[in-house]
Formats: sequence, C-alpha cells, structure tokens
Amino acid sequence: MYRDNTRSKVFTRRALLFGGGKLALLTLLAGRLYQLQVLESDQYVLQAEENRVSVRLLPPPRGRIFDRKGEELAVNRENYRVLLVPEQTKDVEGTLDAIAQLLSNGDAMDRKRILRDVRRQRSFTPVLVRENLPWDDVARLEEHAPDLPGVVIDVGQSRDYLYGPELAHVIGYVAQVSEAEQGDDPLLALPGFRVGKAGIEKVYDEALRGRAGSSQVEVNAVGRVIRELKRTEGQPGADTTTTIDLELQKLAMDRVSKHTAAAAVTLDIETGDVLAMASWPAFEPSLFNQGLTGDQWRSLIRDPLTPLNNRAINGAYAPGSTFKVAVAMAALEDRIDPEMRVFCRGVVQLGDARFHCWKKHGHGSMALLEAIEQSCDVYFYEIARRVGIDKIAAMANKLGLGLITGIDIPGEKPALIPTRKWKKEATGVAWQPGESLVAGIGQGFVLATPLQLAVMTARLSSGRAVVPKLVRKPIPPSRSAEPREPLFSDIGINVGHQKIVLEGMRRVSNSPRGTAYRARITEKGMEMAGKSGTSQVRRISASERDASGGVRKREVPWKEMEHALFIAFAPVERPRYAAAVVVEHGGGGSAVAAPIVRDLLLEAQKIEQRRASDKIARLDARAS
Repeated sequence: MYRDNTRSKVFTRRALLFGGGKLALLTLLAGRLYQLQVLESDQYVLQAEENRVSVRLLPPPRGRIFDRKGEELAVNRENYRVLLVPEQTKDVEGTLDAIAQLLSNGDAMDRKRILRDVRRQRSFTPVLVRENLPWDDVARLEEHAPDLPGVVIDVGQSRDYLYGPELAHVIGYVAQVSEAEQGDDPLLALPGFRVGKAGIEKVYDEALRGRAGSSQVEVNAVGRVIRELKRTEGQPGADTTTTIDLELQKLAMDRVSKHTAAAAVTLDIETGDVLAMASWPAFEPSLFNQGLTGDQWRSLIRDPLTPLNNRAINGAYAPGSTFKVAVAMAALEDRIDPEMRVFCRGVVQLGDARFHCWKKHGHGSMALLEAIEQSCDVYFYEIARRVGIDKIAAMANKLGLGLITGIDIPGEKPALIPTRKWKKEATGVAWQPGESLVAGIGQGFVLATPLQLAVMTARLSSGRAVVPKLVRKPIPPSRSAEPREPLFSDIGINVGHQKIVLEGMRRVSNSPRGTAYRARITEKGMEMAGKSGTSQVRRISASERDASGGVRKREVPWKEMEHALFIAFAPVERPRYAAAVVVEHGGGGSAVAAPIVRDLLLEAQKIEQRRASDKIARLDARAS
C-alpha cells in the first residue's frame, strides 16, 4: 500500500511538470502569435506588400540640344529593339538563327553576349538581341512573329545627332554606363542607359539626364510580372541651348575638311559666344551610342590623325607670326618707341647663331607698323631681345595665351608660354638669349591652341577679358527667357598702344604691302584686320640653305611642312567677331589659313545683317 502511494505521488508530480511545460510553451506560442499578428502586423503587411509589388525605374527622355537660333542638334528618336524571352522558346539558338536570317545585318549579332545573358538571367526576363533596328527589319520580324516564339519588339529612345561629324567635338556623344560611373544613382544601373561621355553631353549630363519615373507592378513569388498597378512618368532632361550658329559651323567644317588636319574658331567679341568651333578630322558620334565594334574602336584610336581629339581646344601649335601682336603690345607697354627703326638684312647674328627672316634678302628699315604689316622677323628678334621673355609672357597671359580659357567643354589644354623660371624648373638649364629671339616670332617653346589665338584676338581688339563659352545654361522647357550676357572686365592695356597694334593688323589685310592683302574682305564696312603666321615644325639646317640664306626648294613630306595660321577680327571700325584658323602642315598662313578666316568673318557679318533685316521686317509687319 505504501508503495502504491509513492508511485501515485511520483506520477502526479511528473504530470504536473509535463502539464506546466506544455502550458508554458502554449503561453509562449500565444504571446509570439500576438506579437506577430497584433503588435507587428503592420510591419509584416508592408513586407508582404513589398514582395507582391515591385517598383521599377523608368528612364526619362534626355534633354535636347539646340543651336543659338533654335535648330535641333541632338534629339531623341524611337529605338526599335528585338528582345527574346528564353522561357517562351524551346530552342534559343535556333530562334537566334531565325532572327539573324530576317535582319539585314544579322551576321553582326553578338551571339556570345546574348547567350551569356540568357544563362545569367531568369528565364522569364527579356534579353536584348539587337537595337536601333531599321523599319524594314521590324516589319519582317512582325510578319514572322507567329514563327518566332519568345521574340518581342520593343520601342525605346535613342540619341540622334542630326549633324554627325560636323558637331561631334562640340556636342560630344552618349554611351553605356561603365562600372566606374555607376555611383549612387539607381538610374545609371538600368540596362542600356546612356550617359554623356564627351563635349556638351558630358559637362551638362546631369541636367540633360532628367529624373527617372517609376512603374509599380504586381509580381508572383518568382518575380514574374502579373500586371501594372501604377505608373509615374519621369521628368525629362532640360533642353540646352548652345552658342553655336549652325550656318557658320557648317561653313567652318566645310573649309577645314578640305585639308588633312585643321581647326577653326569664331567668337562673338561682345559676349564670348563661340559661334563656330571646327576640328578636322572628326568622327561619327552616333557610333558610340549604338555601340562600337572592336574594329571600329581600334580604327579610331590607331588613326595617326587622331579624329577623337578636338584640335580647337587641345591642339598645341607654335603660333608663329600671329604671336607678334602680343610681342608688339609687350614692347609698347615696355616703352619701346613705335617709331624706332630696325634695319632688316634678312639675317641677324647673335654669338655663333644666325637667325633668319622669312624674306631672304630682308625688308630694309622697319618701324613697328611696317614690321607688323610685312611680318618682319628681324624687327621682332630685336624687340624680343630688348623686352625679354618674362615681360612678353606676362602680356601673352593677359591676352589669354598659356592659360585655360574656361571654355565649358572638357579636354582643353593650357599650351605653353615660357618664362625664365619655367625653363629652369622644367629642364634645369637657364634661359638663353637666343631663345628670346625665337620666342619673339612665336617659335621655340611657345605653344597656343586655336581657341587661345581667337581669345587673344578678341581681347586685343576689345581691351576686355573675353571668356569663351559654348553653352547658355540648360533652360527647363517652361522657361524661355534669354540669359543675361556677361560684362567682361578690362584687361588693363594702354588704349593708345592697342590702337597702334590694331592699325598694324588692319594694314596686314588691307594694305597692298600687307602679307594677307590677297585674302582681304572687299565688302565696304565689313573689312577685317588680321595677322598671318607660318610656323616651322622642324629646324632648317645650314646645309638646306643656299649661299644667301634662303631655303633650297625640295620636295617636303607633309609632316615636315609648316603649319599655316591666321587670326583676325571684323569689322575693323567696330570689332564684333574674332576668328583663328590653324591648318596643320598647310604651308603659308596668308595663302592657306587667311582665306578661311576671311570667309568665316564675312559670313558672320552677313548672318548678323540678315537677322537685323528679318527683325525689321517683322516689326513692319506688326505695325501694318
């Protein structure tokens, strides 16, 4: 009996413990259920909703780019693309074969990339096969759609450059986003999204890009889209107006493209607007948007003429005799009498070195105006020796040479205006007297870009610190007001000295003895004032000269020919436009470069006249 009571007590204790444990577990479970279903229900409802609803970015239309008169330069066009949904076709490679037979350029299809994307992505995710399809290809694919399971025709947007190579270096181009450019913007992660890589497209990319829209779609457990719930369109990129005058740009490209390599710049002196900037050879910017093939890329980067380089802003050339206007200003500011005369015999001796004038038998007695007019080297050797390189460099910098001009596209070079300090630091060797003579005619270490030469001409003719610009700030579509033009500061040159140098430039183009008289503008009131330059690209040895100091005539390879340069402003009485042209290995500046500058300045003035006439006609029409 005693044993039975003991066993009963043990059983009862175990039952209580077991029941208590079950009760505790049930209490814990009930508490957790209460926490999940009551206290944290909103959080899990939100998570469930996020799993059910997927938010996807919609790329916005890229802002358009216009010339100064509203002509479209870069726009968006419909981009027909063919996509493949792998799960909807039994034979991916067979379907690709069928697509290739229907496309006009099916052999160029990147099968390796397509098959890689098919393997990496989920089977219901569309894979891009080809884009930028011509309408004929789209029509053939649509016609054979029943026989092409899984093939989808999609319509997106693609960048279109209406004038191709004519504006390639100015507008630039867009291309696919690289890994280094991804950043924090989710828009850049969208497949096929393009960003600006060069020119205006690059500098103003964020404004042109716009803001993404969004699409809320309902998806199932594996991510397949069931239906679209909500759609919010993005904000288009800001339209951007350039300073380029399309008429003048076309003329500039037409002229420079007649040479192997050349560059031209035309400025509005009053505003700093770049009316034309031409660099040749050029390239087709749309190729980067469409996707360059390996052969196309290698062809561009291996071309010895470097078509990707914008010669107008990063081509550094010895300015030759165009630099003499800066040397003349430095001499006048250093109180050298403009009536001082130097006798030119065609050569000057300095120690053991002989420095030749371009005119073999010399110019005779020269004062400053005559020396500018006839471009006498011996005269400028002498005043460069007297003034010294540091004072010449200071004036050159004041006129915009040897410094970044501030143009609003990437890739500009400062070129080089040497000083005594620069040479010592760069080479460890002191400046030599003969180097001042060579710098006095724009040779030796002196280098300038075509844009800098145009800026120098604008500053010299106006006396103001003209700063070039290519873009009027991006203007949202809702705004149409013209931006205020800048007021340039005075560069601090003596007005009397300025008039002397400008008179010398006037004689260059309008005096029968001037070096560019044959390239003058003959229209009354539109005359130009300029300065020619012919810069050597190699040293002419003593053995190549005849007994009188002249260069023996011989066949010279293109690479050894002199660069042809010319700078000018117009009209003479009221300077409004400045231009500079460099023709690589073109020969004589007055014969080759001056006619191009003449045509650009004449056309710029005629465009202004036509615009004024049109305005008067509109006012008369309103009045009547």
